[in-house]
Amino acid sequence: MEKIQIVHTNDLHSHFENFPRVSRFIEQSRNESFADDFYLFDIGDEMDRAHPLTEATNGQANIEWMNPLHYDAATIGNNEGLGNSHEQLEHLYDKANFPVILNNLYETKASKLADFAKPYKIITTKNKTKIGLMGLTTPYILTYPLLKWDIKLVQEMLPKSLEAVKDCDVIILLSHLGVSMDRLIAKKYPQIDVVIGAHSHHLFVKGELDNGVLLAAAGKYGQHIGTINLKLDDKHQVIAKSAFTTKTESLKTLPEDDKWIKDQYDKGEKLLDEKPVANLPKTLTNDYQADNSIIQEALTAVQDFAQTDVAILSSGLFLDDLPKGIITKRNMHDVLPHAIHVMKTTMTGNNVWRLVMEMEKNRLYLRNHMQKGMGFRGKIFGELVYRGITVDHKRNVYVNGQELNMNQKYTLALLDHYMFVPYFPSIEIAGENEIMYPKFLRNVFGDYLNKKYPI
Repeated sequence: MEKIQIVHTNDLHSHFENFPRVSRFIEQSRNESFADDFYLFDIGDEMDRAHPLTEATNGQANIEWMNPLHYDAATIGNNEGLGNSHEQLEHLYDKANFPVILNNLYETKASKLADFAKPYKIITTKNKTKIGLMGLTTPYILTYPLLKWDIKLVQEMLPKSLEAVKDCDVIILLSHLGVSMDRLIAKKYPQIDVVIGAHSHHLFVKGELDNGVLLAAAGKYGQHIGTINLKLDDKHQVIAKSAFTTKTESLKTLPEDDKWIKDQYDKGEKLLDEKPVANLPKTLTNDYQADNSIIQEALTAVQDFAQTDVAILSSGLFLDDLPKGIITKRNMHDVLPHAIHVMKTTMTGNNVWRLVMEMEKNRLYLRNHMQKGMGFRGKIFGELVYRGITVDHKRNVYVNGQELNMNQKYTLALLDHYMFVPYFPSIEIAGENEIMYPKFLRNVFGDYLNKKYPI
């Protein structure tokens, strides 16, 4: 009987505070494994620019952490795919000592698979069992083209991947597609032995068996680590498979862990601090009601960048003040760590009215709402603040002092975040939306401050 053991990580999102214990667990698992063969995979979103070291190194620090652990393969998540410019992603894995298995990200011009990726990998175990490894990432069809990538759909590429590995004894999918898609795949493709999942941050404590396919997933942020055990007969057929996860907080900490974690943060802050942005004549406060509020400057910045009639931002975006004097990329990152982009939206007056009514209806709820995900890396959504929009007690809406013309087209500087959250459906339903990649909001704001308050 042949035994294969797999340890997997997913959606670590640069949570360096868990990395020391995750590292030791991986090393201990490899050293103590009862199996004939041991493999280590990552299922994407290992990096997140919310951490200053990831931001400062464009994710290279994350690859440096992975290399000594000797991953056998990884695939990418949307934080790698959409959190980097085209060029940054092309070179993210230049120094990686592991292959990136990914079969649905293609160059727009050349119509070829991204250079850093391999469409599949076939691993031969000590006992001559062939493992076919496939990888797919979530196909964000609206946003990948903005970075000059051609993202292919699962239904197009998965059959091609399966054809390439059809003669393998064991078939494994590294899936940064989310739990719903993983379950659909299991129902349609029972020839897959294991789907190791990510993206939706789902946790299968003891795996999930769907249509004979084992689904495994280890949650988010390195809070859990996944383990899969396979048993095969002498004909290389899988006769037993199981999965479980280990809680990272249950693992032993060492005295040096805290220093290492702090050092990673401090190193990132130091690197960012070496890049000056602007020289502010006064402190810009994150109190949205203050005369010198940061949000008012930011509204001007996004409106100028998108060249629109009006602008709307929310106060929860701004996590700190920008102090008087020289500010750096560290300050900008501390204040705006989000993976969020400016978006130009064009819609007719009647739809602007409906959008404003949606915002007014949700205003009190969102003021203290604990917002998570969709690119947001803060705590609360906060107060909606308009630039160029006013509403009277009769629900009449005015744009730059003029009553709204229901048939006229207006342009609004918004954020892609506002389209992805469920509170303002009019944006997606009625808006002509142009997400202005690749710059994040902090970069747009920093460029504006650099011009207005040069060093």
